[in-house]
Amino acid sequence: MSADMIPLLSKALGETVYMVVVSMIVATIIGVPLGVLLHTTSKGQILESLAVNRIVGAIVNAVRSIPFIILLVAIIPFTRLLVGSAIGTTAAMVPLVIAAIPFIGRQVETSLKEVPFGLVEAAQSMGATPAQIIWKVLLPESMSSIVAQLTTVIISLVGESAMAGAVGGGGLGDLAIRYGYQRFRPEIMLATVVILIVLVQLVQFVGNTLAKRLDKR
Repeated sequence: MSADMIPLLSKALGETVYMVVVSMIVATIIGVPLGVLLHTTSKGQILESLAVNRIVGAIVNAVRSIPFIILLVAIIPFTRLLVGSAIGTTAAMVPLVIAAIPFIGRQVETSLKEVPFGLVEAAQSMGATPAQIIWKVLLPESMSSIVAQLTTVIISLVGESAMAGAVGGGGLGDLAIRYGYQRFRPEIMLATVVILIVLVQLVQFVGNTLAKRLDKR
């Protein structure tokens, strides 16, 4: 690999990290409350509302069923309207966020289901409001599991950010396609794959470590 590719790899890695971090922050801000809503409005829960649960659940399932590459292309007009362009790292974050929100919602819902209902009943018997139960019982008790689930989402976003390179989304995927595939330079392809593997391993290690520290068992 020529020396001039090192700056390009560094720049592409920076773009990938930027896309994943910003997309994850935005998606988490929306996705976690979504997961709480899905759990607390289900049958027998503190805010039971089957109508709301079914409507929200249907929307979540519909978005999750769309393959990312199709979603990426389908919302190009919306992306252009929102950020003024359909290409580049900022534009790529729009479909990344839309894809991650329902994923996070379902993952958080799964984590909240692991909290023993007896803890909720105990809080209710002491006069706790639904908001207090959510903030002081459900979220703290499931935090370790939520962190583990969010780690999975981050890893998924790393892969999807690389896929965004297929439509000029920037990052390692874009570098691999433009310099590795289209210019017949397999060493570039190999370098991007190695970097992505290392990045995923690092994310998994940090996520597992944090989840273990938050585990109250």
